[in-house]
Amino acid sequence: MSISSPLLTDYYQLSMLEVYVERGIHGKASFELFFRRLPPTRNFLVSAGLEQAVDFLLGLEFSQEHLSYLEELGLGRSLLRFLEEFEFTGDVWAMPEGTVFFENEPILRVEAPLPQAQLVETRLINILHFQTLIASKAARVCLAARGKPVIDFGFRRSHEANAGLLGARACYIGGFGATATVEAGRLYGIPVTGTMAHSFILAHESEEAAFRNFIDTHPQNPVLLIDTFDTLGAAHIVTRLYHEYLKRGVKIKGVRIDSGDLLELSKKVRQIFDEARCQELSIFVSGGLDELEIQRLVENGAPIDGFGVGTLVNTSADVPFLDCAYKMVEYEGEAKMKFSKGKATLPYAKQVFRQCSGEHVADVLARASERLPGRPLLEKVVERGKALVQRESLEVIGSRAQREIASLPDGFRELKRHVTHVPALSPKLQEYLSRATA
Repeated sequence: MSISSPLLTDYYQLSMLEVYVERGIHGKASFELFFRRLPPTRNFLVSAGLEQAVDFLLGLEFSQEHLSYLEELGLGRSLLRFLEEFEFTGDVWAMPEGTVFFENEPILRVEAPLPQAQLVETRLINILHFQTLIASKAARVCLAARGKPVIDFGFRRSHEANAGLLGARACYIGGFGATATVEAGRLYGIPVTGTMAHSFILAHESEEAAFRNFIDTHPQNPVLLIDTFDTLGAAHIVTRLYHEYLKRGVKIKGVRIDSGDLLELSKKVRQIFDEARCQELSIFVSGGLDELEIQRLVENGAPIDGFGVGTLVNTSADVPFLDCAYKMVEYEGEAKMKFSKGKATLPYAKQVFRQCSGEHVADVLARASERLPGRPLLEKVVERGKALVQRESLEVIGSRAQREIASLPDGFRELKRHVTHVPALSPKLQEYLSRATA
């Protein structure tokens, strides 16, 4: 199965499409992708996945193998002919990756003939929901770390390989500094790093022998795993090796602790290092970490220099999904909206205008044709099926995310305080909504 397959969609997209094709329903439609309500542990979200979303739209095509299978499902000839010649020819507006946003704000708008705009719904949600989910979780972890480096260790327990790779990408956007996943480094240019496993220690006759072999083979800033048997005993071994190898011109970078009471162990290991004149040795920790545990460690003065974070971020364990939707807001120039209780939508193609001073943030939803004070957040990225902007590096995207997060009022960056921001409506949008719901 290819992750670029056009059949990564819901069947009802095709059954609706067949009606549109047979009945000639192909007027211009506007659909917007947004997140309805943020959970209590998310004061903001970080947009991620736009690059993959655009690649999907512009590369969408149906092979004869795909068409043969759809014929087996009983879909008609008129639809199959339409899909055989399918090409996305619409326009796309989106928030650049790394943009901070809030509930009910569109992060992507597709304007295209209705069959095209409808067909892409499922996969667009699938792409943008996941990476936004992980980038937003990663941002919280980095807020907790307070500038100390965080490394992605999440691949092995991610929900399959593609989730692990895109999770590493999203973590980097959210503020992580590196990944342990080699393929993520190759694909996305993320710095790759790693230490050793407990099995490496167990494969040797002693911890010291394992440390020596590793240092001799990897003399460039080695990090040694010290919690296999006796963490404090291993720390003493490392101090001896540090001075011995320093005389040879080899500098041990530090140690990693992967289990136990990380607060107490890090303090005791730091004391051992300092008393042995090994102040430059760093302490890295891993094992079941999330933003709240990292916050606890930092606030209690743990002398930790970096964190390896995996499962709880790459699966966004506390919030495994967000209420993401892709809804029609305009058809043939006319407003469209749902009135369903709890799932009502806002009509018209929209723009988000932001004014942010550091003390407050004020977002306004307006019709796309309006011009209001503030910075418009959605930019045109595809026109008539052609990309308008070049790919951005993850460094650029990550820097944007960090700037945007830093510009938020303090309350939004707190991890245990729930702060909500509901965007205001422009007078024109509010006027229409009042008439429509009267």
